[in-house]
Amino acid sequence: MKTIVIGSRASRLALWQAEWLRARLEEAGRSARVEIIHTTGDRFLGRSLASMGGKGVFVKEIEEALLLGTVDVAAHSLKDLPTSQPDGLTIACVPPREDPRDVLIARGAPGPAGLRRGAVVGTGSPRRACQIRALRPDLITADLRGNVDTRLAKLGRGEYDAILLARAGLRRLGIEIEGTVLDLDQMVPAVGQGAMAIEIRAEDREVNEIVRALHHPPTAAAVTAERALLRGLGGGCQAPIAAVGEVADGRLRLRGLVAGPGGEPLLKERSEGDAANAEGIGFTMAEAFLSRGAAALLRGATVPLLEGP
Repeated sequence: MKTIVIGSRASRLALWQAEWLRARLEEAGRSARVEIIHTTGDRFLGRSLASMGGKGVFVKEIEEALLLGTVDVAAHSLKDLPTSQPDGLTIACVPPREDPRDVLIARGAPGPAGLRRGAVVGTGSPRRACQIRALRPDLITADLRGNVDTRLAKLGRGEYDAILLARAGLRRLGIEIEGTVLDLDQMVPAVGQGAMAIEIRAEDREVNEIVRALHHPPTAAAVTAERALLRGLGGGCQAPIAAVGEVADGRLRLRGLVAGPGGEPLLKERSEGDAANAEGIGFTMAEAFLSRGAAALLRGATVPLLEGP
């Protein structure tokens, strides 16, 4: 019986995910090991996602290794995955989601309302930048890159008054730090935030049978709707787009957001339907956004990340 090889980025969070998968495979009676693969996104962490070519820069080399057969499976942060997979690869399962919300971490630990006027909030995300400015138009948003430890260190050195991070990453890494968890009315998360995707070769029935036991249908339905919305809006565009689905009692509630250049206008939509129609709910919301003029916002829309109040 061969050892299953898990392809992973070298970041702490990626390795946490890979080790989580390795433990699950070994619980299923299979030997597994992690193979580190350096992606384009990891080599140029100081550059914006748009300048490197979009979401796929954190998974391209891992997917190439899967297709070549040098690794057998990958545990991705689902928000890093493009809305479609290369021919020959498939998302075999989506495990239970961690908390998808964002956290504001500030020196002195105030929430958004407690920040001083003109405070500098660090984020590398146009999605977060436009929404925090919608809450507090006087705040200054400044570009922030690097892994979680790097970002926290910059906050500690006083380079920013506050920073925005995903709660899922902090929880998975066991980082205990005081911050304000932003509710979904304040900050709509990135598509797929807090969720993992287990990707394999489509023809690999053996690995598929093993990992399917990790599948969580409510999470899968939620992220299917989110990714359908993104795909319906053009998928690869760099405008601020956000969405989060929640499933309860077979019903799926979807929140979505699209913003224009500079974060304005900021359009929001909500929808609800049968979780079995998750993809349809996402596509219908995309149509609703497009009917409100979102297409114009999606043509090259960006958010300046350094500006005055």
